[in-house]
Amino acid sequence: MQIDQCLGLSRIVLIALLLAHSICALTGEITPGENLVIEGIPKIPGSIAEEMARYQTRSASLLDWHPAKREILISTRFGETGQIHIVKSPGAFRKQLTFYPDSVSAASFQPHVGNYFVFSKDSGGNGLVQLYRYNLLTGETSLLTDGKSRNTDLLWSNSGAHLVYRSNRSDGRSLRVLNPSDPKSDHALTSVEGGWFPVAWSPDDREILVIQSISANERYLWLINAVTGEKRSVLSGASGGPKVSYDGGEFSRDGRGIYVTTDRDSEFLRLAYFDLTSKRLTFLTDQIKWNVEQFALSTDGAMIALVTNENGISRLRLLDTKTRKERIVPTLPVGVISSIRWRNDVPELGLVFESARSPADVYSFNVRSSKIERWTFSEAGTVNTEQFAEPELISWKSFDGRIISGFLYRPPARFTGKRPVIVDIHGGPELQARAGFLGGRDNYFMNELGIALIFPNIRGSSGYGKTFLSLDNGLLREDAYKDVGALLNWIKTRSDLDADRIMISGVSYGAGVTLAVATRYNELIRCSWAGAPTSNIFSLLRARPDRRSEYGDDRDPQMRAFFEQIAPVNRADKITKPLFILVGKNDPITPPSESEQMLKAVKKNGTPIWYMMANDEGHGYVKKKNLDFATYATILFVKEYLLK
Repeated sequence: MQIDQCLGLSRIVLIALLLAHSICALTGEITPGENLVIEGIPKIPGSIAEEMARYQTRSASLLDWHPAKREILISTRFGETGQIHIVKSPGAFRKQLTFYPDSVSAASFQPHVGNYFVFSKDSGGNGLVQLYRYNLLTGETSLLTDGKSRNTDLLWSNSGAHLVYRSNRSDGRSLRVLNPSDPKSDHALTSVEGGWFPVAWSPDDREILVIQSISANERYLWLINAVTGEKRSVLSGASGGPKVSYDGGEFSRDGRGIYVTTDRDSEFLRLAYFDLTSKRLTFLTDQIKWNVEQFALSTDGAMIALVTNENGISRLRLLDTKTRKERIVPTLPVGVISSIRWRNDVPELGLVFESARSPADVYSFNVRSSKIERWTFSEAGTVNTEQFAEPELISWKSFDGRIISGFLYRPPARFTGKRPVIVDIHGGPELQARAGFLGGRDNYFMNELGIALIFPNIRGSSGYGKTFLSLDNGLLREDAYKDVGALLNWIKTRSDLDADRIMISGVSYGAGVTLAVATRYNELIRCSWAGAPTSNIFSLLRARPDRRSEYGDDRDPQMRAFFEQIAPVNRADKITKPLFILVGKNDPITPPSESEQMLKAVKKNGTPIWYMMANDEGHGYVKKKNLDFATYATILFVKEYLLK
C-alpha cells in the first residue's frame, strides 16, 4: 500500500511536469529566467520541452540511518532543488523536511537519541557552506556557524556530545569542535594548512583521526588530541621515498588499530589494518587487483563492508574481521554502489545503487537473511528504462602505445547507418566514468536522436592504478588531450560511428579538456560543449593555488611557460567549430573569468558561440529551472550543429 501511494504521488508530480511542458510548447518558445545571462542562444521552440518531458528523472541519495529506529534520511528533489526527506520504511512516503531555494545534500543524525540532525548548505552555489541544526520534534532550524565562512566535513563524536568539522574562518583554516546543543561552545581545535579532513573519533573520543590530503597520490594520516589539538603522525611516506596514499580510516572497536585503504607497495588501494602499538601494517585484500574505494566497519566490529571498483563497475564484498575471510553476498547487477552505511547495532547495510537502466536509489542489505530491500523508487520519466542501452567497455591505443578505455552507449537498433557521436569527458581530473545511470538528457540523445555516447577514462583517471593516475601531472598534461585525439581517430575505424559528426563535451576539468581538444583537433569535430571550463591553468592557479600538486607550480618559470603554451584561451584562433559554454556566476571552484576570457577570445574568430551564465548557481547547476533551460538549449545546439 505504501509503495502504491508513493508511486501515485510520483505520477501526480510527473503529470504536473508534463502539463507544464505542454503549456510551454503551446506558447511557441521557452523563455529564459531573469537570473540567466544569455548570449548567442536563439529562441528555443517549446516543442523541445515537450519532447524532453518523457525523460524527466529523479534520484535519491542516502544520508544517514536513524540511530534508534529503522528510518533513513535521504536527499532527493521534488521541487526546484534537492532537499532532505525522511523515509520510515522501504518504499514508504518520502516526507520532505527542508524547503530551501538551494540544495541540501548532507545531513547526519545526533548519534544516539536522534531527535535532531545537523545539515549543511550554501547559498546560490557560492561554496560558503553553513551548518544548521534541525529539531525533529518542532521542525525548527537554527544556524550553528558564522554565516560567512566555509564549513564542511562534519563528524560526530561517539558519545554524540560534539562534532568536529573543518572551516576557513577569518582566523585561518582550522578544525573546529562544536556541541550543536550549545552553539557558543564552537571553538578552533587546531590550525591546518591545505586539505585536512576528519574521518574518525577514537572509541574513547580522546583523539580524532584526520587525513592530510596533498594530492590524489599523496594522503597521510594523523591523530589530533580532541582537547589540546596536538597533532601526531600515524601513517606517512618515507622521506625521499615514493608517494603513498592512505584513505578512509576507522578505528577498530577496541581502539587498538585503524582500518585504512592504501596504495603502499601496490598499484591499487588495498584494505589494511594498522596496529597502533606495534606499528605494523597488515594488508587484508591482497587477492583483489582493483581499488577498494569504500569501506565501513559494522557497529559491533565483526564485519567490514567494502566496495571495489572493477573497471568502472562496483562490487559489494563483506569481510569477517576475526577470520579476515570474505563472506558470500548476493551479486548485484552491473552498476555503481555508493554511500554504504551500517545501521546501529543491527547487521543491516544501507547503500545507493544505480545502473544504466535505473536511477540512483537507496537499498538495504540484511546480512543475516541476505534480504535486499528497496527504500526509494525514483522516476525515470514515462519511458521504459528496460530498453535503455547497457554500457559497452571499449579500448583504444593512444599515441604512446598505452591502452585507454571507456564506455560506449549505443542508440536503439532502429537507428541505422553510422551514428553521430558525443564524447563526454569526466571532471576531477581524477574522477572516472562509471557504468551508472546517464540521466534524462543523455538518454534522450540516444533514444530520440540516435546519437552514440562515449565516456572515456583518459590518463589521470582513478581506478586504474596510481601510475595511470599520475600520467597527466605537471608537464604531462597534454598527453591526456592526446588520448582524446586517439579516440577521435579510433572512431574513424568504426563502421557504426560517424567520424564526421562528433561533439566533444565535458564539465569542470572535462570542460577544460574539451576546450584543449577543440583547439588541437578542430578538423576532427563538428562542435563542442563546455560547462565551467578552465581556459588557462595559469590563471586558474592564481585563484586556486591548492591545485598546484596536480597541475604544477605556476610560480616556476618553465611551468608557467608551459601553461601559457597549452592554454586554450591562447589557442582560441584554432576554434572554428561552434562552441557552447555554461557557467555559474558564484562558482568557487572554476572562476567565471575562465569562461569569460574564452568567450571573448573565440568571438574574434567569428565562430558561432553560445553562452549561458546563471547568476544563482555555482560549480554546476542544481536548480531545476536552470537545469531545464540549459538542457533545452543544449538539445537545440546538438540538433543545429551536430546532426545537420
